[in-house]
Amino acid sequence: MDGLGLNRRAALRAGGGLLGAVGALALGARTARADPWTWPSSGSVLGSGKGADPLTLWDSEADPVLADVLDHADVPAINALLRTWTRNGQPLPDGLPKGLHDFIEYARQLPSWTDQAKLASSFEFTKKRGTLLGVLYAFDSGMMSTVIPHEARAVYYSRGGSHLKERIAKTAKFGYDIGTVNAYAPDGEMIVTCVKTRIIHAAVRHLLPQSPYWPKGKNIIPISQDDLMVTWHSLPTSIKRTLTAWNVPIAPDESEGYLHSWQLAGHLLGIRDEYLPATWDQAEAQARQVLDPILEPTAEGNNLADQLLSLGADLDLTLLSRPILGAFTRFVLGDKIADRLLIPREPVWSPLLEFSWGPYLAVREGLLDVIPPTQDAYWMFDEFLRQFAMWYLAELRMPLSIEIPQTNR
Repeated sequence: MDGLGLNRRAALRAGGGLLGAVGALALGARTARADPWTWPSSGSVLGSGKGADPLTLWDSEADPVLADVLDHADVPAINALLRTWTRNGQPLPDGLPKGLHDFIEYARQLPSWTDQAKLASSFEFTKKRGTLLGVLYAFDSGMMSTVIPHEARAVYYSRGGSHLKERIAKTAKFGYDIGTVNAYAPDGEMIVTCVKTRIIHAAVRHLLPQSPYWPKGKNIIPISQDDLMVTWHSLPTSIKRTLTAWNVPIAPDESEGYLHSWQLAGHLLGIRDEYLPATWDQAEAQARQVLDPILEPTAEGNNLADQLLSLGADLDLTLLSRPILGAFTRFVLGDKIADRLLIPREPVWSPLLEFSWGPYLAVREGLLDVIPPTQDAYWMFDEFLRQFAMWYLAELRMPLSIEIPQTNR
């Protein structure tokens, strides 16, 4: 087993070139966009900004708080306290360090531009297309993350890389919580999930530079504002692109609502408002600059992709077999990215998806007109699938707890 944990079979799949030989040395050449930052802050939800390159910014509000917690506080005790904080409107538990308590109280507040009507429209969209969103969160966003170099390496060398199913379960919780009817309401969980995730990011920024596998230097601190934006675009922007390519009709108010739910998520994750696109057109323009040019394979990303495609093996179910998961990934992300991830074209499943997916969508969209989702037929089925995925990934340990890490991989 080499320094990346790649077994001999995986190294051979890599062809002995990119994956087998590069190893941790690739960290010295972390891929980032080469062009200067040009996206105008006038296109953001804030409508203005200082115009600073997000590659040079991190989270000045959360980072010093978590650095102090990790260096001086009882982290297991804090995690035990935060485990009891599960609802958006719930008071924080007593006993948290003052700095952390004050930060969470500040970070949990919704911005002034929150629009409840748009959030209601977002839920209507989710009710109609929950199954499609679930597929895309997994095979569009989830697998795309493995060809985002900064994200793949940060995941691999942090604790999440050695506890991948746990890490994916937390990501699944994020996708689950944002799709609930009360996502941002006092009795919902999305604000809690976002703020806890923001805390984890700050902890990783403090811990990962201490790893012997992570290069030293001010400008390679993980999870910059740019990294957060790239990950953000791998979710709503990429999903919007795919739904458009599939000719899935989306009502304008539901489209705006879905974007708004993710704008709020980005804000709560610590992305500065001046970087959050105000419209889908602005999101597309920004994604063309920060996401599209940087998609590249890495040894770490290919290892994570290999693990993701094997997640269903222990269930021994044909529908979760590696060939089907690989075929879905190739179908959703395209041949170029699938080839970069060393995912072969499946002789049976790939042609079947290409032939049947269009008719399946046509039938499904037609049935939506006949059986409105307000009658809950689709919602109940979609909710079952979403809950099943959560329980499986969490290995039946529910409720799932998002906690501050104390170590790297």
